[in-house]
Amino acid sequence: MDATPEEIARAFSSHRFEDALPHLADDVVWSLVGADPVLGRDAVEKLCRGTAADLADVTTEFQRFRTVVGDDGVVVDSLARYTEAGGEVSVVASCDIYDFVDGTVTEIISYTVDVS
Repeated sequence: MDATPEEIARAFSSHRFEDALPHLADDVVWSLVGADPVLGRDAVEKLCRGTAADLADVTTEFQRFRTVVGDDGVVVDSLARYTEAGGEVSVVASCDIYDFVDGTVTEIISYTVDVS
């Protein structure tokens, strides 16, 4: 069974990238507000795999995680607490906006702010 747009967005926003990556368009654009956009599936996959590696020894606790589903898009609003192996803690609020065409992610816009 294919994943729904909401399931894909929730997977990506909760760092379960391997579940979401098969659903990216080849020409996907990921705009991380305040940085240059990441263009194309290969570049997004590379960034996701790097992020996953960085988070390998980090405990992530979502204090808020909600989705809003529209006709061709999904919004994920979250607040996450990241605890590194050494005990350093950071809290990050984020909002990811996903555009879909025929069940495939064509664009992601991510707003993040460290609120620790």
